[in-house]
Amino acid sequence: MQTWMIIVIVLLVLLAAGWVIYDRLRSKRLQQRFGPVYGETVSVMGNRRRAEAELQRREINAQQLRARPLNATDREAFLSQWKRCQARFVDDPSGALDDANELMVQVMRKRGYAADNLHERTTDIAAGYPHQASRYRQACEILERHRSSPVSTDNLRTAFLNYRDLFDDLVGGYDEKLKRAS
Repeated sequence: MQTWMIIVIVLLVLLAAGWVIYDRLRSKRLQQRFGPVYGETVSVMGNRRRAEAELQRREINAQQLRARPLNATDREAFLSQWKRCQARFVDDPSGALDDANELMVQVMRKRGYAADNLHERTTDIAAGYPHQASRYRQACEILERHRSSPVSTDNLRTAFLNYRDLFDDLVGGYDEKLKRAS
């Protein structure tokens, strides 16, 4: 009888240790994927477990949204608007950056991403395009700094290029044209 109890206790200890390890690895993975958004989400939600559940829900949602591309009409309209933003950058970098930011919000909204506030947009970008998240954050920070006091044209250019790379991913860019052609 004692052997049986020892086996049960050892199994319970192993299960508890396995759960702790799993929980820590999940937290670490989410922190790496979402970067600063992880801490912001924990602060906003007030609870690490709820925040992690929300971030995981957003990851699943982002995977579903990425699988659903824009229709051809919307895609062409967004590409045309982007070309106008790029052309405007030569004469009015600040205005072009504002236009690019607004276009990004429109594209995200059309794709089904949360677009109502910067935190939600950044969280969805980190979930759907983790390689773009820090650059999107940087572009938004430059835009916000510029709204309060002028920043250099080089900084505006950096922000614009960061928006462009994400725009290409959200709209489908060059890879999407290749897929449609074949």
